[in-house]
Amino acid sequence: MSDAMDLELSEEQTAVRALAAAFTDREIVPYAAEWDRAESVDRSVIGRLGKVGFLGLTIPEEYGGSGGDHLAYCLVLEELGRGDSSVRGIVSVSLGLVAKSVNAYGTEEQKRHWLPRLTSGEALACFALTEPGTGSDAANLSTRAVRDGEDWLISGSKMFITNGTWADVALVFARTGGDDPDKRGHKGVSAFLVPTDAPGFGRREIHGKLGLRGQATAELVFDGVRVPDSARLGPEGKGFTVAMAALAKGRMSVAAGCVGIARGCLEAAVGYATEREQFGKPIASYQLVQELISDIAVDVEAARLLTWRVADLIERGLPFATESSVAKLFASEAAVRAANNALQVFGGYGYIDEYPVGKYLRDARVMTLYEGTSQIQKLLIGRSLTGVNAF
Repeated sequence: MSDAMDLELSEEQTAVRALAAAFTDREIVPYAAEWDRAESVDRSVIGRLGKVGFLGLTIPEEYGGSGGDHLAYCLVLEELGRGDSSVRGIVSVSLGLVAKSVNAYGTEEQKRHWLPRLTSGEALACFALTEPGTGSDAANLSTRAVRDGEDWLISGSKMFITNGTWADVALVFARTGGDDPDKRGHKGVSAFLVPTDAPGFGRREIHGKLGLRGQATAELVFDGVRVPDSARLGPEGKGFTVAMAALAKGRMSVAAGCVGIARGCLEAAVGYATEREQFGKPIASYQLVQELISDIAVDVEAARLLTWRVADLIERGLPFATESSVAKLFASEAAVRAANNALQVFGGYGYIDEYPVGKYLRDARVMTLYEGTSQIQKLLIGRSLTGVNAF
């Protein structure tokens, strides 16, 4: 008997993919350019994402989720990434980083309070880890949570937080170890579920981004925000573990979205090359144009298979963190290559937003930066292979 991964989709996965494709073509593609120009996705799409079940994938039905496996989740994010990465990001963060963390680490009370709201789209979540001075060096964050009786007082700031100004709850990572030398770095970090309407919680949307312009990206400020100890997610001092586990799966989410970007570039390039004529024949008839297109096609297939491998490992309960870094690294860089090649196929027309490839390029570029830069992924992969920390 072979232990090879079965690459044939089940009937349920095929149906989910078709549903996601139809939803994307109907609810996202016609508006993506408009949202990009306005720097804001129509927020009503959140409710529609919840209604169709996309905000509840992999979450148990008893908590309002729609069930399904991680491959079905990847299939949906690929389609959303093809339509608009800003929408894909809403799902990746609210569901992929926060709801899944609540499901994995939350108390029964936390699950029953937050998950039905998040999976339905009634509420939205953000993942508050990155700070103005700590991006890749997340273990040395400076936001602090100090005990005050049975409560915690959180003070500090976060930067580049997706869904930040729209979220109803923030998964906030703060230092709870104080000045204890034994709780420096990752050992002194705890996680908290913080309602965004809490007194002292401030937020400011960041405008003028290169890509993901429709996404609500924000700076968050905490001025003595009081939360009860019951808001703590996971054990005290184990917040870094919660964050890293979320990001390991989150990198699979980003990779799936990047497959969608690359596939969108492929479809756009093929469509344009077969219609556009130069020197009396379609430009698709020229070998170097076919080379550009074939390079995109190879990247799409390779990135998809690397992403599916991560989903398969998760479902089988096997280690997947390194494979997730591999998928995220390759798929994000592949998305940039695909968008560059597609823009080259379009020529001057690719440089204006009447066509989608310019937006694909701008959106793809940030994929190599967030949830771990390409350089961080290489360090993680190298450390896994050699057992040696590199600096």
